[in-house]
Amino acid sequence: MALSERDALAFLKAATVANIRADAPDLTARQLGILMSVALEPGPHTVRGLAASLKLSKPVVTRALDRLETLGFVNRITDEHDLRSIFIERTAEGAGFLRAMVGPLTRGDGTDTGKGAQRAGQARAA
Repeated sequence: MALSERDALAFLKAATVANIRADAPDLTARQLGILMSVALEPGPHTVRGLAASLKLSKPVVTRALDRLETLGFVNRITDEHDLRSIFIERTAEGAGFLRAMVGPLTRGDGTDTGKGAQRAGQARAA
């Protein structure tokens, strides 16, 4: 089901508000995009592959991964077959951060997300 532009923006706003209200690290849009890519897209993930899929430079991806690794949200793993190759994987902490970010939205206790949230509220009230 496609969202209207207004509902999509309201959903994005709710996710953003939930994220900034949480007692969690602030991530830049790039860091969050990279973390979500690693979590949602099939791997294995490399700096080169992430840079290509997100249309970013490798240094930009590397800096974002440095921060995500410092926070414990991703790990860099050396390829056993090619020691020059490094794989990126999401950690349990990274998954927990993403779950906490969308939790209010999936439970329906986030900020107003437009008509869909209104319909869900009406259904709960009935």
